[in-house]
Amino acid sequence: MDYTHLSKRLHRVGELVPNAAKLADIGSDHAYLPAYLVLNKKITSAIAGEVVEGPYQSAKNLVAELNLSSVIEVRKGDGLDVINSLDDISAVTICGMGGTLIRDILDRGFKSGHLNGSEVLLLQPNVGEKTLRTWLNKHSYVIENEDIIRENDKNYEIIVAKKTEHGENLSELELMFGPKLLQEKSDIFIQKWHHELKQFNNILVQLEKSTKDVSKKIEEVKEKINLIHEVIE
Repeated sequence: MDYTHLSKRLHRVGELVPNAAKLADIGSDHAYLPAYLVLNKKITSAIAGEVVEGPYQSAKNLVAELNLSSVIEVRKGDGLDVINSLDDISAVTICGMGGTLIRDILDRGFKSGHLNGSEVLLLQPNVGEKTLRTWLNKHSYVIENEDIIRENDKNYEIIVAKKTEHGENLSELELMFGPKLLQEKSDIFIQKWHHELKQFNNILVQLEKSTKDVSKKIEEVKEKINLIHEVIE
């Protein structure tokens, strides 16, 4: 993967970024996504944020090499701390992290004011999608779009969300599976949850062998198994 050929998951995120957006790509790594979007005239400008020194330097080098310093600014900082109100950011991408970490980045940005609620959020968690949807739901974000991508034998979900005045009240089913993914029930979605069902059944077998009191955990796993059956059958 490089700035001319993105991974399948990043390419799909790029497709979902609004046209002419001012983008903040958090955890930008080599700044491949913003560089690709600028070169393809999808966005007008970008902030590439990175907290780790190595990827930060790699992003700076790429932007300089492509002569894009006038439209892509690489900043070193923690999460959404790299942006401010003067940047007039209209879209935020956070990709390739766990859902809990993405949630924490959003939460810190929300509390500090670096996230003002006007931005479209394009989030690609590797795991922990329910945790992320729960935060979005709690903070009055509406999930406008979702997709599920399979790449290198792994499934990746993409969540597009926008803050509204009243938000939406997602059910437990929608939080776990995704409101838009539930509507579509693509082949990849069904395959994913068949695999998850096997995993939960294996966990249940191990729990039932335990000599400790794990009754609460057993009930939680059984509830998830029942929800999966409800969705895929």
